[in-house]
Amino acid sequence: MKITLAQTSPKLNRTNLEDVVSIIKSVKETSDLIVFPELSLSGYMLQDKLYEDAWHEEELDVLKELSHDIDIAVGAAMNEDRLFRNCALYFSQGKLLSKHIKVHLPNYGMFEEARYFEGGDKFEAFEVNGKKISMLVCEDVWHANVHKEIIALNPDIIITLVASPARGFNDDGLIIEDKWYTIIKELSKEAKAKLIFVNRVGFEDGLGFWGGSCIVDNGNIVEKLPRFKINIETFEV
Repeated sequence: MKITLAQTSPKLNRTNLEDVVSIIKSVKETSDLIVFPELSLSGYMLQDKLYEDAWHEEELDVLKELSHDIDIAVGAAMNEDRLFRNCALYFSQGKLLSKHIKVHLPNYGMFEEARYFEGGDKFEAFEVNGKKISMLVCEDVWHANVHKEIIALNPDIIITLVASPARGFNDDGLIIEDKWYTIIKELSKEAKAKLIFVNRVGFEDGLGFWGGSCIVDNGNIVEKLPRFKINIETFEV
């Protein structure tokens, strides 16, 4: 299976859809699945722009069409009858196959997601070509009870869409990077699954996002993208 990690730098406007479509078209002949970061169709620091820029499902029909050629996992702010949700969307075979609504919405320090988004309440596994897949969004991964739920679902692949700002520099690099790698390696090993971690890069309102997207196999990082750089790369998994 060939998986493309799309470590992108979303903007705070709807032109992200054009960029995502362009990237998908560039790899659809050579990859089976492409994974984008959290809120990659929307930008992270939406705040009140959410009410104008959040997507309705029918506005993403172009991704349904493209999913005839390649599976797509992408993050978006979704508007569902004026309920706004931070979602991971999985498109396959011409349809929206699965939608995970972020359950754990951070609301501390620089984060204020719970002020704008309605949280989800469940985790799921769905099947694609004989493989079970579960999706998580960023903060979801940091909760031990979520690990238990994912282990019980017994997925083959865990897709994790992330928008993690760079925090805590030391002589060896980023403290937040070390924490993230520790927890995703732990989850991959516990669940005996491959874990696809895609984190965004770029800047928004003083926040810088660090990237470092990677593929973890049974607790070991087997592929990794660089920090701070836009990078689109395909790996055999």
